[in-house]
Amino acid sequence: MTSSLHAPYSFRNGVTAPNRLVLAPMTNGQSEPNGDLGEAELAWLARRVDGGFGIVMTCAAHVAQDGKAWAGELGIDDDARLPGLTRLANRLRVRGGLGMVQLFHGGLRASRKHSGALPWSASEHREDGPNYEVPRAATEEDLARVIEQFAAAAARAERAGFQGVEMHGAHGYLLSQFLSTTMNQRSDGWGGPLENRARLIREVTRAVRARVSASFVVGVRLSLEDYGAARGLDLDESIEVARWLAGDGADFLHASLWNVEENTKKRPEAHPLQLLREALPAHTALITAGAIWTVDEAQRAMDRGADLVALGRAAVLNPAWPDEARDASFEPRRPPMSPEELMERAVSPQLVEYLRRWKGFVS
Repeated sequence: MTSSLHAPYSFRNGVTAPNRLVLAPMTNGQSEPNGDLGEAELAWLARRVDGGFGIVMTCAAHVAQDGKAWAGELGIDDDARLPGLTRLANRLRVRGGLGMVQLFHGGLRASRKHSGALPWSASEHREDGPNYEVPRAATEEDLARVIEQFAAAAARAERAGFQGVEMHGAHGYLLSQFLSTTMNQRSDGWGGPLENRARLIREVTRAVRARVSASFVVGVRLSLEDYGAARGLDLDESIEVARWLAGDGADFLHASLWNVEENTKKRPEAHPLQLLREALPAHTALITAGAIWTVDEAQRAMDRGADLVALGRAAVLNPAWPDEARDASFEPRRPPMSPEELMERAVSPQLVEYLRRWKGFVS
């Protein structure tokens, strides 16, 4: 059986993915302490592209050392990373899929333990937590530097042979922190009204678009409403930001939904994908993620307006989900799964330990 999930998708610049199925970018801690590509990272991503995912996104890759948030995080902050990145990009092309790098800066969620620097963000911001470090407020120099670092990282990804990048503007990391009304308390041109709070993510997007070729895909991931570490976000503001980013050169918007079956909190009668699709130009691709396990759930997301669907947890347990989903009888494996079964799916011991944080995921 071949559904619309298996139909090719062409971005507005003509770059074509062989199907509508995306491996979601996922924290995994499988790279080297210095940010070089790890063998476990390579094996994890290669197994999923071999399973038929049309687009494979890397885990969050820090664009600067002071944005590093956890151990084993992939880096794209220096030309020294190019040999590993090139090797990964070449491997992902074997099945004809598109390889993309998620570009990331942790902001206040960076850790001095891993980055060697005091975290910085839009403002000083206090949260409860045993290891929380109050960040310093960004200077103009910080902001000019990080915009350049995102642009340089995108150019590095293109040089390595990837077909695109996604800026991580979701989940309460740096770009999301500036959008937040609670984390961003600035009174200058980077804070206050939405157009100021959105300035950093827009300038990053424009700088990235200007630094790479027209045939390189550029996108942004957004959280639309408060959930988890993403706070101070308003649905209507997020939709306006998405519209602006499309005009700034984003080829796709990636809506990070924690449950794609749920309507919005602010407007319980409205589904976020329908609202985004109405707001975005037809040529701007809409990707979504959010507890998608079955073919029916993925198809419903597309029926609501998504052009492509991203799988995270389902792809951990079902690395060949796209290929297996061609069979009408396909039922994906669900948790729990034993460490041994996970390792058979190219999930490294360090990733298994991370997955234990997800209640009931590892048996």
